[in-house]
Amino acid sequence: MLSGAAIQDAIPGHFAMRRADRLFQIIQILRRARAPLTGEAIAAELECSLRTVYRDIADLIGQRVPIRGEAGFGYVLEGGYDMPPLMLTPDEIEAAVLGAQWVAGQGDPALARAAQDLIAKIEAAVPEKLRPYLAEPASIVSQSGEPRPPDRIDLAQLRAQIRLGRKLALDYADVEGRTTRRVIWPVTLGFMQTVRIVAAWCELRQDFRHFRTDRVLAAEFLDERYPQRPAVLRAQWRDSLRREMERRKGARTE
Repeated sequence: MLSGAAIQDAIPGHFAMRRADRLFQIIQILRRARAPLTGEAIAAELECSLRTVYRDIADLIGQRVPIRGEAGFGYVLEGGYDMPPLMLTPDEIEAAVLGAQWVAGQGDPALARAAQDLIAKIEAAVPEKLRPYLAEPASIVSQSGEPRPPDRIDLAQLRAQIRLGRKLALDYADVEGRTTRRVIWPVTLGFMQTVRIVAAWCELRQDFRHFRTDRVLAAEFLDERYPQRPAVLRAQWRDSLRREMERRKGARTE
């Protein structure tokens, strides 16, 4: 495993610190990438030369960081590589805190507690010099003052059902109060400013639909799994959203 101290010890002076940060950042860029990244893309994000990226990646590979690829094709970081825990920058700390604060205010009780625990764990783990970024962040999250309708479904259990890829039977009231019985394949739970939305494949409509949690009259969590893997169904849902956005855009330009 790459040691920040080892890198810094190997290269003396202020430049060593900057280079160590860049090496860690290369690993972080590759960790979040979902496809091979070219050296040009990495160099553009780091605002350094392509030659520097090639040299740094060669050094990382020499220190047994499992990077695969080659110049001109792209690089990937193999799974299972562990970074030193919580090597966070001030911006990363602020992003984590802002996200956790939003979830604490908008999430269901279980997620709200988890968000508060996350902030406490980050505060306990980061160096003392970075803790002011937690206590007094430069940005704040604005919470809506509008009352939110009560959820009529157990959101913690719903999130578990989504992870397991299991179906859900709903008694659901539409905007006009008409009630239908539906079996859905839940894809994701969206936390909006004043409402919460379940995106799902609806067996009744044979299409993706969105259901407000405050309009659920009754819910039965089924043991039956739906045919696709959750990740596949989620990708299909995203594609349906993209097609709908393109259709609407085309309709506006006609």
